[in-house]
Amino acid sequence: MEIDQRAATGQGKGVQHFIRGWGWLKALPGKSTNKAVEVAKSTKKIGQDDPRRVIHSLKVGLALTLVSLLYYWRSLYDGFGVSGMWAVMTVVVVFEFTVGATLSKSLNRGFATFFAGALGVGAQHLACLFGEKGEPIVLGMLVFLLAAVSSFTRFIPRIKARYDYGVLIFILTFSLVSVSGYRIDKILLFAQQRLSTIVVGGATCIIISLSACPVWAGEDLQKLIASNLEKLANYLEGFGGEYCRDAEEKQGVGDSEGDKAALLQGYKSVLNSKNTEESLANFARWEPGHGRFRFRHPWKQYLKIGALARQCAYRIEALNGYINSDIQAPWEFRNKLQGSTLKMSSESSKALKALASAIKTMTDPSTANFHVENSKTAINDLKIALKDTSVETPADLQAILPIASVASTIIEITRCVEKISESVHELSSLAHFQSFEPTVSPEKPHGLLHRGSIKPVLGSGGEHVIITVHPTSTHSLENKILETPKAGQRLDM
Repeated sequence: MEIDQRAATGQGKGVQHFIRGWGWLKALPGKSTNKAVEVAKSTKKIGQDDPRRVIHSLKVGLALTLVSLLYYWRSLYDGFGVSGMWAVMTVVVVFEFTVGATLSKSLNRGFATFFAGALGVGAQHLACLFGEKGEPIVLGMLVFLLAAVSSFTRFIPRIKARYDYGVLIFILTFSLVSVSGYRIDKILLFAQQRLSTIVVGGATCIIISLSACPVWAGEDLQKLIASNLEKLANYLEGFGGEYCRDAEEKQGVGDSEGDKAALLQGYKSVLNSKNTEESLANFARWEPGHGRFRFRHPWKQYLKIGALARQCAYRIEALNGYINSDIQAPWEFRNKLQGSTLKMSSESSKALKALASAIKTMTDPSTANFHVENSKTAINDLKIALKDTSVETPADLQAILPIASVASTIIEITRCVEKISESVHELSSLAHFQSFEPTVSPEKPHGLLHRGSIKPVLGSGGEHVIITVHPTSTHSLENKILETPKAGQRLDM
């Protein structure tokens, strides 16, 4: 009986496995189709997000096709031989998305190969002077010495930032040339072929990158910095409405409110933008002057603005924590400081938007000065409001602490915005941003009163003076007649 039960149990498990396997096979075509559709949608989205990626892929394909002619074309193959493969490898490793990155890798690879090849040939000739037994010892010592020194230089920050790839290629090429020269008689021809094929591959990448829809790292850096400032401005713009709403209103969040909340969280991407900014600035230094970006453009100033933007974003992160906190100050305290708080956040937001626009258009950022001054005035008003807030009991002190923390954080954000404004003005001076003349000079607001006519009139009520102010091109003003009586007389309206 036990044997029959075990057999029945084994058959039952076998049937279950068969059913599962058959179900998996039946569902496999549908799952494969769904997976293929999902991959296709994600691929399409990547291309739609930035169409330059599609163009870059086509440019890489074109470059590889051109350098492959070193193998396909017999006359070229006879000249370069199997060393033509180095041109293909060069295109694969140096063709980057931006012009600056491509120039950086191509020039680093070219010069490193040249110097390493020359030193390798020299090391080979020097080692030959020590005879057959001393040659490998000298070569080993030279390889050890140069490899150790070159590897150590990669830890130097400036070299690591700009020439790390070149140093790596230098070590590789010197080792290949010097070591292979011990077994290869025509070491000079080997080095020359390697260098020439690398130059062909690098030149192909540079020409295609510059001529076919170039992607400039400098422009991407400029757009990134301006976008970060706009994200900070968006948060400060919506801060007032979020903080001044009651807890009951925050619970009922609809779709539109959810989209607004997502927009307010855009500042978080600013916190993680340091590596991207430094990489783009490094590549931008390699790019030639183009468009409005002159040679030796002050790229370091963009990094300074980006660092200040991150400082502001960290303070906004703290401010966002106060908004989402369960401990909120009573409405009576918040209402006393609401005006100054909203004014500071609003003016700081307008200042950041003006600065972002100035960076994008490379125009004078003076339009932000007005909003920066207004935010500084709001700081004084807030300090006065805080002093006027009476604290009589420990309960009142505990109640006012959250709003005091919010006010202190907003003051820090406003001062940070002021520093950003100063840095953008410095960038404007260094990069020679385009300046413009305002239509109406703010220093002479009373100049409009001089546009008109003065005519004395003698009437029944006494002598009057009629002043007619004519409308200007910048302001639509209706003609107004101001009657000014003589001293001691009543003004007739």
